[in-house]
Amino acid sequence: MSAGSDRRSEEGDGSAAAVARTFREERATVLATLIRHVGDFQLAEDAVQDAFESAVAAWRRDGVPANPGAWITVAARRRAIDRLRRNRSLANRGERLAELARLDAQEEEPAMSDDSAIVDDRLRLIFTCCHPALDLPARVALTLRALGGLTTGEIARAFLVAEPTMGKRIVRAKSKIADAHIPYRMPADEELPDRLRGVLRVVYLIFNEGYSATAGDRLVRGELCSEAIRLGLLLCKLMPDDAEVWGLFALMLLHDARRAARVDADGHYVTLAEQDQSLWDRGRIREGLRALERAVRLRRPGQYQLQAAITALHIQAAERDVTDWGQIAELYGALSRLSPSPVVELNRAAAVGFAAGPEAVSS
Repeated sequence: MSAGSDRRSEEGDGSAAAVARTFREERATVLATLIRHVGDFQLAEDAVQDAFESAVAAWRRDGVPANPGAWITVAARRRAIDRLRRNRSLANRGERLAELARLDAQEEEPAMSDDSAIVDDRLRLIFTCCHPALDLPARVALTLRALGGLTTGEIARAFLVAEPTMGKRIVRAKSKIADAHIPYRMPADEELPDRLRGVLRVVYLIFNEGYSATAGDRLVRGELCSEAIRLGLLLCKLMPDDAEVWGLFALMLLHDARRAARVDADGHYVTLAEQDQSLWDRGRIREGLRALERAVRLRRPGQYQLQAAITALHIQAAERDVTDWGQIAELYGALSRLSPSPVVELNRAAAVGFAAGPEAVSS
């Protein structure tokens, strides 16, 4: 192979890596903004996919642009215009074409400096994917597809269903959004607490499916843990003043820090007391503790913060070989008042028993 072909191969590898990186980092932002302009989830997603496919050849030929996200945004708008022109059956087609044409006539590579608009668009996308009108499996699948950037096949494999089954689930979710005229907007102030709880539940469900898989031959599926944590970090950036958002992020980090030690070489579960602490990710533990501290400073207690605090105490106890069962019992008591369940009450009773003896549990 000649030096020239070697160089072209290296450039090709670099452009492919740039496309993959931009897909992971920018896709949700571009998709969210395009949905706002075209008013159609499927049309926007198809146009963004077209843009990334064109980037593979264009960036290999011309080099990676200085602003990859802006390049994809412009390309996606133009692909949306092409699709609108070809599809005469879409409602409000003329209005959408006019809006996209107006945008396309603007600067060639938008600076994308309107941070508030980007934040609003991404929040709208999160709340649209997690709308209560969609059933929970559909919310999970659509969130991973739109915001996580996972392919339908990747989501299907993660949840151990056939790819066509997962594909139909995602298509039904998008159709439900269109047919039910689910608005692409942030919830009203009075709706926000309940809707945000639903969003956090979806993200935590994704994490739990990765951390303690409900089926299959792997107890831990790290790709789902990583996606949930990435979504959690996105929520922290978009809603930095919400204590429970930080609480969930802290909880996931503290659990995930011990991921490598939870399963032995034979794939068997390893209890906390028996885990090899040298396998723990100390940086991730520190990051989780910082997130928990930030949540606590906001002075709005919630169930994820309490769970994160309990997890932090268990980690610190394992490190010191001393467990503060009294404080753990108090935290479980507070969690029971906020989010009562038999599991929480059982754990509280166990903590009380360890702290004060079996007699204290029955009294």
